[in-house]
Amino acid sequence: MAEPLKTFFENKPMEKTKKDPKRMSVERIYQKKTQLEHILLRPDSYIGSVEPVTQQMWVYDEDVGLNCRDVTFVPGLYKIFDEILVNAADNKQRDKSMNCIKISIDVENNTISVWNNGKGIPVVEHKVEKVYVPALIFGQLLTSSNYDDEEKKVTGGRNGYGAKLCNIFSTKFTVETACKVSKKTFKQTWYDNMGRAGDANIRSFDGEEYTCITFRPDLPKFKMSTLDKDTVALMTRRAYDIAGASKSVRVFFNGKRLPVSGFRSYVDMYLKDKVDEVGNALTVVHEIVNERWEVCLTMSEKGFQQVSFVNSIATTKGGRHVDYVADQVVAKLIEVVKKKNKAGVAVKPFQVKNHMWLFVNCLIENPTFDSQTKENMTLQHKSFGSTCPLGDKFIKQATSCGIVESIMNWVKFKAQTQLNKKCSAVKHTKIKGVPKLDDANDAGGKNSIACTLILTEGDSAKTLAVSGLGVVGRDRYGVFPLRGKMLNVREASLKQIMENAEINNIIKILGLQYKKNYSDPESLKSLRYGKIMIMTDQDQDGSHIKGLLINFIHHNWPSLLRHNFLEEFITPIIKASCKKTVLSFYSIPEFNAWKESQPNTKSWKIKYYKGLGTSTSQEAKEYFSDMQRHRIPFKYAGPEDDEAITLAFSKKKVDERKEWLTNFMVNRRQRREHNLPEDYLYGQATKSLSYNDFVNKELVLFSNSDNERSIPCLVDGLKPGQRKVLYCCFKRNDKREVKVAQLAGSVAEMSAYHHGEVSLMMTIVGLAQNFVGSNNLNLLQPLGQFGTRLHGGKDSASPRYIFTMLSPLARLVFPAVDDNLLKYNYDDNQRVEPEWYMPIIPTVLVNGAEGIGTGWASKLPNYDIREIINNIHRMLNGDEPLPMLPNYKGFRGTIEKVMENQFMNSGEVAIIDSTTIEISELPVKSWTQTYKENVLEPMLNGTEKVPSLITDFKEYHTDTTVRFVVKMTEEKLREAEAANLHKVFKLQSPLTCNSMVLFDHVGSLKKYESVQDILKDFFELRMKYYVLRKDWLTGMLGAESAKLTNQARFILEKIQGTLVIENKPKKELIRMLQQMGYDSDPVKAWKEAQEKNEEEMEQEDEEEAEKEDTSGPDYNYLLSMPMWFLTKEKKEELCKQRDAKITELNALKKKSPADMWKEDLAAFSEELEKCEAKEKESAAMPVVKKGAGKGKAVKVKQETMPTPQGRRVIPRVTSTMKAEANRKADLKKGEGKRGKKVKSEDVVMKMEFGEDAENAEPSEEVGLAARLTKKTKTQAKEKAVASKTGKQSTLQFKPVSKKSKKNPWSDEESDNQSGDSDMEVEEVVAPRERVERKTKAAVKYSMSDSEDEFDDWGKKEAPVQKAVVSDDDTSFAPEPSSMPDSDVDSPAPPPKAPEPTKKVVKSKSTVKQAESKSSSPSDDQVPAAKAPVQRTTKDKTKEAAPKKAPAARKPAASKKKAADVKQPSIMDVFSKPKATSSKPAKKVPTFDTSDSEGEAKAPVTKAKPVLKRKQADSDNSDSDSDNLMSRLKAKTTAGSKKTKKWLDDDSFQVSDQEEASPVAVAPRDKPSRARKPVTYNLDSDSDEDF
Repeated sequence: MAEPLKTFFENKPMEKTKKDPKRMSVERIYQKKTQLEHILLRPDSYIGSVEPVTQQMWVYDEDVGLNCRDVTFVPGLYKIFDEILVNAADNKQRDKSMNCIKISIDVENNTISVWNNGKGIPVVEHKVEKVYVPALIFGQLLTSSNYDDEEKKVTGGRNGYGAKLCNIFSTKFTVETACKVSKKTFKQTWYDNMGRAGDANIRSFDGEEYTCITFRPDLPKFKMSTLDKDTVALMTRRAYDIAGASKSVRVFFNGKRLPVSGFRSYVDMYLKDKVDEVGNALTVVHEIVNERWEVCLTMSEKGFQQVSFVNSIATTKGGRHVDYVADQVVAKLIEVVKKKNKAGVAVKPFQVKNHMWLFVNCLIENPTFDSQTKENMTLQHKSFGSTCPLGDKFIKQATSCGIVESIMNWVKFKAQTQLNKKCSAVKHTKIKGVPKLDDANDAGGKNSIACTLILTEGDSAKTLAVSGLGVVGRDRYGVFPLRGKMLNVREASLKQIMENAEINNIIKILGLQYKKNYSDPESLKSLRYGKIMIMTDQDQDGSHIKGLLINFIHHNWPSLLRHNFLEEFITPIIKASCKKTVLSFYSIPEFNAWKESQPNTKSWKIKYYKGLGTSTSQEAKEYFSDMQRHRIPFKYAGPEDDEAITLAFSKKKVDERKEWLTNFMVNRRQRREHNLPEDYLYGQATKSLSYNDFVNKELVLFSNSDNERSIPCLVDGLKPGQRKVLYCCFKRNDKREVKVAQLAGSVAEMSAYHHGEVSLMMTIVGLAQNFVGSNNLNLLQPLGQFGTRLHGGKDSASPRYIFTMLSPLARLVFPAVDDNLLKYNYDDNQRVEPEWYMPIIPTVLVNGAEGIGTGWASKLPNYDIREIINNIHRMLNGDEPLPMLPNYKGFRGTIEKVMENQFMNSGEVAIIDSTTIEISELPVKSWTQTYKENVLEPMLNGTEKVPSLITDFKEYHTDTTVRFVVKMTEEKLREAEAANLHKVFKLQSPLTCNSMVLFDHVGSLKKYESVQDILKDFFELRMKYYVLRKDWLTGMLGAESAKLTNQARFILEKIQGTLVIENKPKKELIRMLQQMGYDSDPVKAWKEAQEKNEEEMEQEDEEEAEKEDTSGPDYNYLLSMPMWFLTKEKKEELCKQRDAKITELNALKKKSPADMWKEDLAAFSEELEKCEAKEKESAAMPVVKKGAGKGKAVKVKQETMPTPQGRRVIPRVTSTMKAEANRKADLKKGEGKRGKKVKSEDVVMKMEFGEDAENAEPSEEVGLAARLTKKTKTQAKEKAVASKTGKQSTLQFKPVSKKSKKNPWSDEESDNQSGDSDMEVEEVVAPRERVERKTKAAVKYSMSDSEDEFDDWGKKEAPVQKAVVSDDDTSFAPEPSSMPDSDVDSPAPPPKAPEPTKKVVKSKSTVKQAESKSSSPSDDQVPAAKAPVQRTTKDKTKEAAPKKAPAARKPAASKKKAADVKQPSIMDVFSKPKATSSKPAKKVPTFDTSDSEGEAKAPVTKAKPVLKRKQADSDNSDSDSDNLMSRLKAKTTAGSKKTKKWLDDDSFQVSDQEEASPVAVAPRDKPSRARKPVTYNLDSDSDEDF
C-alpha cells in the first residue's frame, strides 16, 4: 500500500508544476471581465446564492394559507423576482394615484409578469447616453434614479442593479411602458441573459399609464428545471406582502384579487387559528403611528418573532427598525413585569422580548442593508427620517394582550426550576451543612420511612427532646430546632423562600422535592423521614408555629397531609400534685373543670408550664416514655381541612377570617354569659386531631390573642401590655422615680407578663414619650432620654439608664375609686390587671391607637384633650358632640379635613427670598432625621431618574423643633412653588381613619365609622360606671359609718360599765355582743356581699378558708381596738370621724353621676393646666442662659426659631385632591391621597411641577382675577398687579383677595388670611399658625383660638386698610397692633427677613410702621372684644366661618381644637408679622398669591421691619424671646377673656390657654411659632394692598 500511495502523492504536485508553467499564460491567469460576464460568473455577490437552500420561511400554500415551514428555494431566483416586485411597489411612492398591481406566474411556460398602473417611464431619449430611458434603465447596468442621496427617498431601489439583474438571469425579458407626458408606449425585449436586445417598438398612445415587466428566469443557472411548488409558494407570499405593506393598492395574483385590505388584515393571516396557552385567540394590538409607521404586536410562544417591511422590502431577518420599535415596547412592559414580579426572579429585557411577536411596516429614507439580498436593515434610527412614538393606548393594550401573563408564567416556571435546584432528588444518608440538626441514625437509609423528625420551638426545647430521646433511642428520631416563627409561604415571593435558611434546611433534612406529588405511598420512600413531629410550647404562639408548619406542607405538598405525615407532641400546661399523686392537664378549661369538681384544691400544688423549658429533663423522659399519650397525629378528614388551612393563612381570605374570628368571639361571649365551659382540644381521650379542629379550636385562639394584644380597648385605649404596666405602677404607687428596667421586672412579676421583658421596657418607654407625634397625654413621666422627634422615639436611651414614675395626671384620668368596680383577670392563681380601666375621658382618642392583628388592623389619630373634655361637657348637658379634627400636642403644622375620616396633615414651609425656603414643621410622624435622609439628601444629590432640585440645606433643629433652611435656584423655586411646595418637599401626608377598630367593653371587636361614635359608646359606659361608683361609695360609706358608730358605742358602754368583757369565754363574749345588738364587722360584711355578687370564684375559695377561722360574726374590729381607744381624746375623735362620714354620705347622695363626672373633669383640667405651665417653664428655663440670638431679647439661640420675615406657604388641599379622595373612597374604602385642596378658585394652581413658575403665575393671575371680580374689582386690580410684580414667585394661588368676609376662596384663603396670610410673613416662624387651611370650609371655621384670631384679624383688617395706603407695608402695620395682642403668644423675632424682595421702598416701610402703630391699638381692642365672641362661635363654627381664620378648622369641633392649638400661634403671628411688615418686600404681590395679606407683610422693607419689630418687641419682648413666656403673660392678661372662653366652650378653653400658655399645646409654645403678628390684611384690604 505504501508505494502506490507514495507515487500518488508525488505525482500530484509534479503534474501541477508541469501544467502551470507550460499551459497558462499570464493573460489567462489575470483576466478582466465585463460587468455582465462578472455577474454571470459570480452571481452570489449580486443576487445571493444560486444553490438551493432549505430554511424555515413563511410561505403561502393554497390549502393552508400562510404558514411557516421548511422550504427549499434558490435565494437568487427569489431575489430577482423580488427586485421587479419591489420596483412596482416603489412606484406607489412616486405616483400616489397608483392603485393596482397584477402579478402572474405561469409555471408551465416558466413566465413571470408584474404589471402596475402607476406613472410610466418617460419614453424619451436620454441626451447623454443617447438611448431611450426605458432601455437605459432595464438594459444597461448601474443605471438608477436612486443615486441622489441628497434626496430623501422612501423606495426600495438603491444600487442600480435590481431590474438589470433580473434581465441578466432571464432567457427573455420584456419591458412595456406607457407614458402620458410623451404620449408614447415603449416595448423592448432582451434575450440570452441580456446578451442581445430586440428592437425598441415605440408607438404613440392616449390612455392610462402602466408599466409591465415579463421575464423567463434562466432556470439552469439556478440548478432548476421548473418553478417548483416551494418557490411559487414563496413568491405567492411576497404578493400577499405587497398587498399588506402598500396602502390602498389592489393586488391581483394570477388574475384573482388578493383578499388583503391593509396591514392589519395581513397580520391576521399569520394569526388565524393561533391561540394562547389558555386557548383564547391571540389579541393583536395595532397602531398606525403616522404616515410612515404601522405596528402590530401580539404574544409569541416561540421566542421573539418579527415580520417587517422597509419600503415594501421584506426584511426577514429584521434590523434596526424592528429593534427600535421592540425596545420601546420592552421598556414599558418590563416596568409592568417588575411591579407584578413577586417571585424575585430577575427579568431581563431580552426575556421580555422573547414573548413578543412584532409586525412593522415602515417607510425609511435611503435605507441601507447588510447585503444585496436586503434581509437585514442596518440604518441607524437617527437617520430614519421619521420617528415611531408609540401611544399610551398602544402601550396600555400591550400590557394586557397576554404578553405580560406569558412572561409571568415563564417567571413562575423559572422560579420553580430554581427552587428545585435546592432540592436533591437523591436520598442521602448523611447531610452536611445543617447546623443544630441531630439526625436520626436511620434517616436516609432503608428504614427511613419509620423515622420521625422532631421540630422544636427553639434550642431549649431541642434539649428537652434530646433528653427524651434517651428513652426512645436515636436511631429513628431526629431533632431540629426552629428559630421562632416560620415564614408563611402561601403568598411569599420566590426570593423570600430561596433566602429562607430554615425552609431550605427542612427541605434538605426531609429530602422533599418541590412540586412532586407524594400521593403514592411508594413515593414516601424517597424521603429521609416518614413523619414530622412538631413540639412547641402549649401557648398560643406555639399553636401559631404548628399552623405555619402545616401551612408550609399543605401549600407545597398537600398530598403529604393525606398520609398522616404530621403529628404533634403535646406537653402538660398545668400539673397539680398532692402527696404522691400528679395530674397533668393539657388545656386550661379541662383544669378548671377539674378544679370545680375538687372539694379542696388548697392542698394541691398547682404549677403552670408556660413553655417547654419549664419541664425538667426528668419530666421529658416521662413524656417520651408515654408516647401514646403525648403524640397526637393529625388526620386528614377531607376538603374541609384544606379550606380551614387556607382560611387561616391565605391573604385572599381576609373577609372570611374576620367572620371566623367574629363567630369565635360571639361564641365565647355567649359561653361566658351562660357559664358554660370553653371548648378545648386536648382532653384525656384525645388520640388524634383533624386539621379543621386544629384551626377552629386551637389556632383561632392564637389569632384572637394576636388581636387582643395588638388592638386596643375602647374603654381605656390600652393594649394588655400597657395595662399591665399601668396596673403595676398604680399598685406600687412610687413616690420616687424608678428605673425602667426595674419597673419592667416588677410588672412581669406582679401582672404575669409572659413575653420578653425587652418588649415590656419598650412599652414603658412608649407610655412615657411626649414628643410631637407620640402621646398627647403621657401617663408616665419621661425622666431621661425617652426618644425625640428626631428619630421618632427610636433614639431613647437604654432602659437601665432612664427613670420614670406615674404622671400626676394618671390617677386623675383613672380615679382610684373606680378600681373597686373593675373586673380583674386571674393568671397563675394570681390576681392581675383588670379587663380594662375606666378613665374619665376616652384616652383612646387622646393618644390615638395603632395595631395590626389577624383579620383586622386599627388606626386612630390623636385628638385634643380639651376638645374631648368640651364634648363630654356638651354630652352631659344633652347636646350632640361637635366634630373634632385630629390634633397632636406641640404640632405646628396644619391638619385639614379632606373628606369623612380623611385628613391631610401638612408641615410648614416659608419662602424667605427668591432662592431660600425654610421648613419649620414636618407632617405628624415624619421624623426629622428620616426626612433629611429620605427627602432632602436625595434632592440635593439627585438620583438616576431625578436631577437634583436643591443646591444646599442647613439644619437648625433642636430635639423639639424643626428648622431646615433650603437653598435652591430661583427658577427651581418658582417651579416648585407653582407645583405646590408642600407636595414637592413631601410636607403633606394623608391621615386616614378608615379602620377605627377597637375591642368594646365586652371583648368583641367593633369597627367605628366616626370619632363621635367612639365618644358616644364611651360616654354611655362611663355614665353607667358613675352610677355604679355612686352605689358603691354609698354602700362603702354606709358600712364605714356603721363601723365607726359601733366602735363609738362600744367604747362609751365600756366606759360607763354597761359592757363587761373581762374574764369571759370567747363564745360567750360573742353571744353577749350579738344579744346587745352589735353588728358583725360591717365593712367586711359589705365587701363580702359585693364579691358574692360578682361571682368571683377565687374569692369564694378564700372566703371558705376564712369562715373556718371565724365561724360566725366577726367582732375583731371591736375587740382588737387598743386600750388607748378608751381615752377621752380617742373617744371624741371617733365620734367626729363618724359624723364626718355621715355628712360625706349625705353629700354623696345629693350628687348626680353627672356632677361627679364634672368634678373629676374639673380636677383633671386644673392639674393639666399646672402640668402644662410647668412644661412651659422648664422649656423656657435654659433659654435664659443663652446669649441673645440675633440681638433680640430672645433667650434661645435665634437660629432655631423660624425666620420672621419668611412668607408662609399655605398648604393646599385642592378640590382635585378631594375629588380624588372621594373617588378612591368609592373605589375601595380607599384613602384620598394628596392633600392639596385646590379650591375652584385655586384651580389655577393645579400646575405640574416642572412647569415654569412664569406659566404658573399667569394662570394664577387668572384665578386671582376671577376671584377678585368676586371680591371687588379694585381688589382684583391690585391683585393682578401683585402677581405681575411677581415679587415672589409664589404660587399665586392664594392671592385671591382675601376679604375676610367673603372668604371667597374657601378656607384656604381664610386661613391664610387669618393666620396664614400672614403666613408668609409668619411662615418664617416655625410655629406658624397652625390654622389648617381648609379650602373648603372657610366659611365655617370658628375655632376657639380662632376667636383670638378673629380679633387679630379684625384688628388687622383695620390696620390693613391703613396699610393699604402704604402698600405692602400696610399689611404689616396691622401686625404691630396684633402684636400686642399676641404678644403673649408670640415673640416676634426681629423681622429682618428680607422678604424675597426688598423692593418696597423704605419710605413705604415707614408709612407702614406708622400705620401699624395706629392700627395696633385698634387691633388690640378688636381682639379683646372678639375673643369672647369667638368662643361662642366656636360652638357655632358657622358663625365664625366668616372669619377666615376659623375656617382653617373644618369641623367645628376640630376647629376648636385647632384654634386652640393654632390660634395662639396666629396671635403670635400677628405680632411677628408686624415686624416683618416693616419690610416692604416686593414680594408682596407674590405674597398675594399665597395669602395676599401675609405676602404684603413680608415684603415690607427690611430696614423698616427692624424698627417695627422693635416696636413689637417692646410690646412684648417676651413674646419674642420666648413664646412661652409671652404666652404665659398673655394668659394673665387675657385671663378674663380666657375664662369666658372656657365657659363658652371647653375646647375654647384649650385654645385660649394655649394661646396664653404654650404649655397647653406643648409644642406650640415655641417662639418659633410666634406668628409674626401677622397682620393679615385679611380681607379685601390685603387685596387692595396689592
